[in-house]
Amino acid sequence: MVDPSGPPQVYLGAEFPSDPQVNFVWKLKGMCAKIRVMEIIDIKNKEEWQDNSQFLQSWHWGEFQQKLGCKIWRWAVKKNKETIVQALVIKRQLPLGLSYLYCPRGPFFGDNYNKEAMEVLVDRVKSIVKKEKAIFFRLEPLKKIEFISSKLRVSSVQPNQTTILDLSMSGDEILKKMHSKTRYNIRLAKRKGVVIQESKNIESFWDLLKQTTQREKFRSHVFTYYQKLLDCPFTKLYLARYKNKTLSAHLIIFFNQTVFYVHGGSSREFQQVMAPHLLHWYVIKEAQKRGYKFYDFWGIDERKWPGFTKFKMSFGGEKIVYPGTFDLPFSSFWYTLYKAGKFIR
Repeated sequence: MVDPSGPPQVYLGAEFPSDPQVNFVWKLKGMCAKIRVMEIIDIKNKEEWQDNSQFLQSWHWGEFQQKLGCKIWRWAVKKNKETIVQALVIKRQLPLGLSYLYCPRGPFFGDNYNKEAMEVLVDRVKSIVKKEKAIFFRLEPLKKIEFISSKLRVSSVQPNQTTILDLSMSGDEILKKMHSKTRYNIRLAKRKGVVIQESKNIESFWDLLKQTTQREKFRSHVFTYYQKLLDCPFTKLYLARYKNKTLSAHLIIFFNQTVFYVHGGSSREFQQVMAPHLLHWYVIKEAQKRGYKFYDFWGIDERKWPGFTKFKMSFGGEKIVYPGTFDLPFSSFWYTLYKAGKFIR
């Protein structure tokens, strides 16, 4: 029995009146109206996965990570069958048998996103922490999450800034928005006879990438990474050739409404023919032909990569800044060691 003089009784967020004589049907209806039906499910079928975010949260990216030997989880938080939050989570191995759980460019948030849905996701992540020996959960939301403290922000894994070109404009309008020197270099490359072609020759790409990493002092993945990436259904390789030599190569991802320039390399040989400029312009036009709406140059930073940034910005895109990368630690001891650099990341 309910004590009429006591406070209202609460069950799963549904408040019942103190009067025990209230009709049971009325109470049941009230409960159903107020209970928040929130569930998290393991997505096993491609048809159930919503590919509405960036490619790093796509079904194909999960398959690619599995081919690299990584363990993954695909989770969707749903309310009344509507997806509120969705996350592809990847296990990254650390020394000493430890790991962290990584949600690249995610989670994806639906229109009715709320704090509770995020808490449901984090609870599911916590449920595998012990088994996977994970010391933190790393996420990279595309939009700001109000209840995640800025103190949890860390150095970005994926580029924190990019420039995105609107492909809804005509070719002439896009050219007009470019820097005058960029327009000139595109036309120069055409006059010189630079030829662009789609290719499966990943060795040519690898050779140019090695030259670029040595020249620009940044690290690359291993060869098999790019080899397997090119095997993904949404990836294509384009080469710029001149006098039977490959001068520039771009690995491009076509996904959702956007084309992403994710990896590239170039040679210093025949620099004067401006092959990289024409290669970008060719892919931009190809994206327009296929009905894509945006061209993402994938990564700018005036401090770290001034040359790359100036080159990419010269195409006239809009600068985009993401909220950043955040770590939710599970073990303060191990996470402190990780942050202190006591073992290799």
